[in-house]
Amino acid sequence: MNYLQLLQLSAPEAIVTLTVLVVLGVDLTALRGKSLVARFNVGALLSLLGCASAALLAFTRHTDANLFNGLLVVSPSSDFVKVAILALTVFTVLISASGKFTDHVGEYLSLILLGTIALMFLVSTEDLLMIFLALEFASLTLYILTAFNKHNARSAEAALKYFLFGGMSAAFLLFGFSLLYGISGSTNLRAIAAAIAGKGLDPLLLVALVMTVIGFGFKVAAVPFHLWAPDAYEGAPTPSAAFIGSGSKVASFYVLAKIFTLGFVGAQGSAVWHGYIAGWTPTVAVVAALSMVLGNLTAIVQSSVKRLLAYSAIAHAGYMLLGVLGNNQLSASGMMFYVITYALTTIGAFGVVAVVEDATGGDAIANFNGLSKRAPGLALCLMVFLLSLGGIPPLAGFIGKFFLFSAVVTASADLGLLWLVILAIAMSAVSFYYYLRVMKAAYVEDAAADAPAIKVPLLSFLALALLALLVILFGVAPGLLTQYL
Repeated sequence: MNYLQLLQLSAPEAIVTLTVLVVLGVDLTALRGKSLVARFNVGALLSLLGCASAALLAFTRHTDANLFNGLLVVSPSSDFVKVAILALTVFTVLISASGKFTDHVGEYLSLILLGTIALMFLVSTEDLLMIFLALEFASLTLYILTAFNKHNARSAEAALKYFLFGGMSAAFLLFGFSLLYGISGSTNLRAIAAAIAGKGLDPLLLVALVMTVIGFGFKVAAVPFHLWAPDAYEGAPTPSAAFIGSGSKVASFYVLAKIFTLGFVGAQGSAVWHGYIAGWTPTVAVVAALSMVLGNLTAIVQSSVKRLLAYSAIAHAGYMLLGVLGNNQLSASGMMFYVITYALTTIGAFGVVAVVEDATGGDAIANFNGLSKRAPGLALCLMVFLLSLGGIPPLAGFIGKFFLFSAVVTASADLGLLWLVILAIAMSAVSFYYYLRVMKAAYVEDAAADAPAIKVPLLSFLALALLALLVILFGVAPGLLTQYL
C-alpha cells in the first residue's frame, strides 16, 4: 500500500478538504467587501459542488478495502452512509445561505465541511483510536458552530455547556476504550470480539461496556446524558442546530451499531422481558426506554419550537437505539433507514424554523400563528416534516418506524423485546400532541392583524421543497433507499 493508493481510497474526504480551502480562499480574497448574501450564495455553490463531487465518487465506486488493521475501512455500506452525510451537509449549507447571524461566511461554511470530513472518517473505521479521534474532530467543529452567533448570548452559553458535557463524555469514552485495549491487547473491533469471546462478563469488561454506553449516550443525546441538547439546539444558530441533529446523528448511530455488533459479540447479554442477562443490551434498553419517555413527555410543555425539536430528538434517539438492540442485519438496516429519513426531516423542520425566526424575531410556537396564510408553501413543508416525525403514513417517518419496530420484534424468537416496541408505539402516540400544537398555530390560529407576509429566500425554499419531496418519496417508495441498505 503506497500513499497514492491511500489517497485514492480516501478521495471523497480529500475532495471535501480541497473544497474547504477553496471556500476559505475565495471568501477571503475575491469576495472581500461583497454583500453578505453574495458571499453566502457563492460559498454555498462552491460547497455544493465539492460535496456533490465527493458523493458521486463514493456512490459510483464499488470498493472493499481494510487498511492498517481496520484503521481505514472502505465498503459499499460505509460509502453509502458517506453519501447520506454529504447530502445532509448540502441541505444544511442551503438553509444557511439566507442567514444573517455571522459575517464570517467562509469560516462558517468551512467548519461545516470540516465536520463533514470528520463524520466521513468516523464511518470508515473499525479501530477504537480512529473512532475517538474522528468523534473529537467532529465535536470540536460542532462546539464552534454552536457558538457562531456572536449577537446572541445564548449561543455562547449553549456552546460552553455543549463543550463541558462533550469533554466529560470524551473522558468516559476514552477510559472505556482504554479498558477494552487492556483486556484484548488491540484497538481493532474484530480483535476485541475475538479476545473476549467465551470469557464471560468480567468486571473490567462490564465497566468498559458501561463507559462506552455513557460516552456515546452523550454524543447521541440519550437520557440521562441529554442535558446539553435542549440548550445547544435553542442557543445555536438554527442551521448549526440542524447539522448537529442530522449529520452527526447518522454517523454516530452507524458507528455505535458497529461497535456493539462487531466489538462486543458474546457480551450482549439479554434485555428480554423477565429474562435479563448482564451485558450491553439491558443497559442500552434502559437508556432507550428512558429517552423515549422523558423526551416525549418533556417536549409537551415546551413553548420554543427549537427546544421542542431538541426533546423530540432525544425521544427519537430512544427509537433508534432499538435498532442497535435488534443486533442483526435487518434491524441495523431498519435503523439506518430511520436515521437517514429522520435526519432529512429534521433539517427541513429546522429550515422552516430558521425562516420564521428571521421574519418574526423568535422561535416560540406563537411566532408560527397564521403561517398558512403568511407563507402557504412554507406551512405545507412544515406539515410534511411534523407529520413524518410523528409517524403518519404514507410519509418516511411511518415507514421508518414500521421497518425498525418490526425488525426488533422479530429479532428474538420469543418476542422478548416486544415490551420496548410497545413502549415506543405508545410514546409515538404521545408525540402527536406536541407536533399538532405547532400545526395548530400554523393552520388554525390567526396571526396579528398587522403581520406581513413572510418572504422565503429562494435557496431556502428550494431546499425545503426538495426535502419535503424526499420525505414523501421515501415513504411512498422506500425501496429507493432500502436497496442500498
